[in-house]
Amino acid sequence: MTAPLLPSEWLDAIIDLSRKAGREILEVYGTDFAVQGKADASPLTQADLRAHRVIVEGLAQLSPQLPVLSEESADTDISTRRDWQRYWLVDPLDGTKEFVSRNGEFTVNIALIDAHRPILGVVHIPVSDTTYSGIPGVGAWREANERARLRIGARTIAASPLRVLGSRSHGNPALAATLQAMGPHELRAVGSSIKLCVVAEGSADLYPRMGPTSEWDIAAGQAVLEAAGGQVVDMKTGLPLRYNDKPDLLNPDFLAYGDPQCFKRWQQAPSA
Repeated sequence: MTAPLLPSEWLDAIIDLSRKAGREILEVYGTDFAVQGKADASPLTQADLRAHRVIVEGLAQLSPQLPVLSEESADTDISTRRDWQRYWLVDPLDGTKEFVSRNGEFTVNIALIDAHRPILGVVHIPVSDTTYSGIPGVGAWREANERARLRIGARTIAASPLRVLGSRSHGNPALAATLQAMGPHELRAVGSSIKLCVVAEGSADLYPRMGPTSEWDIAAGQAVLEAAGGQVVDMKTGLPLRYNDKPDLLNPDFLAYGDPQCFKRWQQAPSA
C-alpha cells in the first residue's frame, strides 16, 4: 500500500489551486453580480460557486482518495463523515459579506484535516494576491504576487497595549466588555480569516471570537497560526479546536493568539 503524502508534498499544489480559485472570484468581483440568500440568511454569489467548483475539481485530481467537505456542499451527514480520518475542509469564499461590500477582505481557505486536527492550511487573499500557508511543526509562510515565500512567526510576547483583532461584520458587546476589563488595548476590525493570518505574522496579538463560526471558516487559518507558533483554543477550556468530532460543524467561542499569556489574561478578566 502506498504511504499517504506528507503535508509538505501538497503545499505547492494547494497554493496554486487557491490562486486559481481566487482568479475565478476576481472575475465575478469586477462585475455587477447578483446576491442570493442561503437558508441561514448568509449571502451567496456566483463567486462562491465558481471557486467551490474549481477547488473541488482540483482536489479530485490531486487526491481522488480523499473526501472534500466544502461550505457549498456541507450537507454531508455525520454518519458519512464520522469515519473520515483524513479529508479536505474548504471555504471557497470566506467573507462573502466583505466581498459584497467590496472592501477586499475576503479569502480562499483550504485545509487538510487528519485525526480531527488541521495539518496543512492555505489562506489566499485574491485582491492583494497574498497567500499564507502553514504546516504545524514545520513552518508558516507568506508570499505575495508570486514573489519569494517568506517565513512568518507569531509574536510570543504580546505588545503593550495589546493589539486585538475583531470582526468587521460581527460586533459583540460582551467582547467589548471583556477587552475593556483586560486593560489597555488597540482594537482593529478585519474581515474573514485574514485575522488569523495577521496574528500568525506577528502584526497582532489576539483574535477573540464570541459568536457562531463554522469549521471551514477557520481550519486553514488555524493551521497557519499553529505553524507560526500560535494557538486557536476553545475560549472556555483552553484546548485546541478539533474538527469533525461532533454532529454539527459549528465551532465554540475561541481565542487565537501568539502569547499564551493572552489566554490567562482573558480568563482573569472580570467579564470573561
